Amino acid sequence: MATGHTDPQRRERILAATLDVIAEEGVGGVSHRKIAERAGVPLGSMTYHFSGMEELLREAFGRFTDHIVDVFDAHLGGAADRDAAREAVTGLVHALSEGSRRDLVLTQELYTLAARRPAYRELTHTWMRRSRAHLEKHFDPGTARQLDALVEGLILHRALAREPHDRALTREAVRRVTTVRR
Repeated sequence: MATGHTDPQRRERILAATLDVIAEEGVGGVSHRKIAERAGVPLGSMTYHFSGMEELLREAFGRFTDHIVDVFDAHLGGAADRDAAREAVTGLVHALSEGSRRDLVLTQELYTLAARRPAYRELTHTWMRRSRAHLEKHFDPGTARQLDALVEGLILHRALAREPHDRALTREAVRRVTTVRR
């Protein structure tokens, strides 16, 4: 592994290490020293690649939201019709709630930052807009907004419940939100 400024992967390792440290210790436990150690880079390279902790956190969380939007795309991208989209949303909820605890923790850490700091609120706003764009390929904008909120809530409830609800309940909740009433 290269260790000089010519190391083309150093910046990426720093970003990945930042997310790892946040997932393990929370944003409050993050320091340049811990990140550099985790990334296997000299401490001085932290300020070479990033102007400060705020830039590092924003960029790392930006990478994280890109990852989650990619998960949305992987589930919803192949849905050919509304019924397939409903099933894809059901699968998305279960994949994210049964998947990486790291992703769950990073999501909650980002939400906490967004509740406190406008720069992170803008990041979550962009993330929500991108997620809803995937849903709007199959549902009208109002339904997509409701469905996006439902997805977030169902993921959190399933991930934290002692006895998570089953796929049938998720499927029914998605159907109710996406059924047009006249």
